[in-house]
Amino acid sequence: MRFVTMRHFNSLRLQILLSYLAGMILSVTLLVLAAVWVLQDNTLARMDLADAAAGIADDIRYDDNGTPIGFAAKVEDVTWLFESVPRETAYRILDEAGNVVLHSGTGNSVWPEGNASLRPVRGLFDFEHDGLTMHGATEPIMHNGKIWYLQLTASTRFMELMHRHIALPLVGAGVALFSVVLLLAFGLCAYITLRYTLKPLKEISQSASTISPYSLDIRLPVKGVPTELTPLVNSFNQALERLEQGYRLQQEFLATAAHELKTPLALIRAQLELMPETEPRNWLLHDVSYMSRQVQQLLLLAEASERQNYKFIPVKMPQLVAEAVAYLQRMADAAQVKLNLELHAFDIMLQADKGALFTLLKNLLENAIQHAPPGSAVSVDVFSDNITVRDHGPGIDDAQLPKLFDRFWRGAHKRDTGAGLGLTICREIALAHGWVLSAHRMQPGLMFRLQLRADGEVSA
Repeated sequence: MRFVTMRHFNSLRLQILLSYLAGMILSVTLLVLAAVWVLQDNTLARMDLADAAAGIADDIRYDDNGTPIGFAAKVEDVTWLFESVPRETAYRILDEAGNVVLHSGTGNSVWPEGNASLRPVRGLFDFEHDGLTMHGATEPIMHNGKIWYLQLTASTRFMELMHRHIALPLVGAGVALFSVVLLLAFGLCAYITLRYTLKPLKEISQSASTISPYSLDIRLPVKGVPTELTPLVNSFNQALERLEQGYRLQQEFLATAAHELKTPLALIRAQLELMPETEPRNWLLHDVSYMSRQVQQLLLLAEASERQNYKFIPVKMPQLVAEAVAYLQRMADAAQVKLNLELHAFDIMLQADKGALFTLLKNLLENAIQHAPPGSAVSVDVFSDNITVRDHGPGIDDAQLPKLFDRFWRGAHKRDTGAGLGLTICREIALAHGWVLSAHRMQPGLMFRLQLRADGEVSA
C-alpha cells in the first residue's frame, strides 16, 4: 500500500492538479484575509473618502464669477445623501482664506467652530462632533486662477455601516462567485490541457510496453511529445538502436558459429564411420553425434529467436499435429511408447510458420517419449484454443517447473543425450507466434499446454 501511494503521488497530472488547487485555496484565503482586514480597520474607508473627494472635485459647477454653486448632474444625483443623514456626513467648499462658499443642507452645524484644525490643506483629518468621530478629506481645486477646497466628512459608524453591512457583503458574494467561476473555468481548462498534454506520454508508455526481443525494431513516437521530454525519448530510441544492434550481432555470431561447426563435425563423422568398428570409435561417434545435435539445436535456437525468419501462413492445426505424431511414431515404437492423438476440434486454421510449428510439436513429443516409461502412453489432445502433450513418466518437482525452459537445463531423469535446448526452442517459437507454452505437473507425469491466442484464428 505504501508503494501504491507513492506511485500515485508521483503522478505528473496529480501534482499539477494539486498545485492548481493549492493556488486556488491560497487565492481565496488571501481574499478573505483582505476582507477581514478591511472589517478591522477604517484605513481603506478613509482612502475611499479621499478618492471620493478627488472625484467630486472635478464635477463642481461655478457661476460667472467663478464661485462654486453646485455640482454636475451625475454628482447631484447622490448629494441627497448629505441632506438625508445630516449628522453622519456633509460637504463644503472653502475659498483660499478658509471661508465657506458652498455647503450641504446642514450648513456648518457638522463642522467644528473655527477652522484652525481644519485648515484647507490637501489630505485626511479627524474631528469630534456630538460624541461622534468624524473623518474627513480635503481636495484643492484650481479654477480660473483661484484655489478652492472641497471637504467631505463622514462619521465612523456611517462608514462602518456602508463598508461592513453593505459593501463587504457584496464584496464577499463577489469573491465567492469569482472563486467558484475561477475554480470551474480554470479547473476545466487545466483538466483538458493535462489530458491532451499527457496523451502522448500514454501512447509512449503503450509503445514501450510492446518492446521485446522480437520487436526491437519498434521506436517510441516523438510526434506530439512535450518539448521537455523529447530529449529523453530520443535518448531512449538511441539506446534501443544500440540494443538491437548488439542483439543482432549476438544472434548472427551464434548462427555463424553453428554453421561453421556443422561441416567439420560432418567430416569427422564420415572419417570415423570409415574406420574399423572398435569401442573407442563407437565412443567417438557418440560424442560427435552429441556435438552435432547441440550445433543443430543452437542453429534452430538462433533462427527461432529472429522474428523476421518466420513466414506466417494459414495452417490447419489438426493436420499438422497428426503429421508430427506420424513422424515420431518410429521413435515411439523403439521406446515401446504408445502415441494417442485425440482431436476435440477439427476445423482449426491459424496463422503460423508451418516449419517452426512442426519443430515445436516435434520437440514436445520427443521430450514426452524420452520420459515415458516403456509400455506407457503419450497423449496428444487438440482443442479449439490449446494443444496438450502429456506423458506418464516420473515428472519433476514443482520447484523445477520454472527451469524447464532455461537453456541447457536437463532434468535428473533425462535419458537421451540432448543439449537441453529443445524446450527453449519451443518457448521461443511460441512467443514469436504470440502463444503461451506452459508446463504442469501431473499425477503421474508432466503435461505441456500450448495456449493459442484467439485473435490468431483465421477460420473455425
